[in-house]
Amino acid sequence: MPKNTHKIAIAGVATLGAAAIAFTVVPADGQKTTTDSLSSSRVAYSSGQVRDVKASVTDQLAVSSLKVEAIEAKKKAAADAVAAKKKAAATATAKKKAAAAAAAKKAAAARKAKAAAASRSANRPVVKQVVVKSYPNNLDGWIRESLAIMKKKGIPGSYHGLHKNIIRESSGNPKAINDWDINAINGIPSKGLLQVIPPTFKAYHVPGTSWNIYDPIANITAAANYAADRYGTIDNVNSAY
Repeated sequence: MPKNTHKIAIAGVATLGAAAIAFTVVPADGQKTTTDSLSSSRVAYSSGQVRDVKASVTDQLAVSSLKVEAIEAKKKAAADAVAAKKKAAATATAKKKAAAAAAAKKAAAARKAKAAAASRSANRPVVKQVVVKSYPNNLDGWIRESLAIMKKKGIPGSYHGLHKNIIRESSGNPKAINDWDINAINGIPSKGLLQVIPPTFKAYHVPGTSWNIYDPIANITAAANYAADRYGTIDNVNSAY
């Protein structure tokens, strides 16, 4: 209830009380019976009015109190909602930061592992597979394998030069031995595909080949090495050498 309304209601109550008192105090020579009756009647009426006014004031105060409480509750609910929203936003931000930190940590660990793997790979010695070429165990294969060795060692000679001299000297027989010429008479017979005497074979032996003078590859390469030193190349040999 507004303050002005409260003031009016209280003023009315005061006025009614004053009137009741005025009607009660009457001189003895007046009409006491009438006055008493009227006074009682008005006083009774005034008491009812006072009670109604008091009840109305109390009700209005109660309603006002409820409205204030409702407003305060509404404000509190709004404040709680804002606080909850801020808390939720802070929680979401914290989760995002934690997720970003975890992702960064994971990426760093992956980079570290990759770098370690690269380092191990760089430090690991490279093992080259050596492909060993095979040659047939015949005159063609012996000449080709000898040429491959001669090429590595820088010994000149061609397939044709080797082949023609082999055929002339031993007819392609790796076990051939000359037991009738001057070398044989001197006790150092010529042996093998290119009929090399033991001292020459030993002097011109090519490293990596067998020390067996009858070995086809060792015999050919030693003879080609000797011919290169004396004639420039086995290709220049067309007779006994």
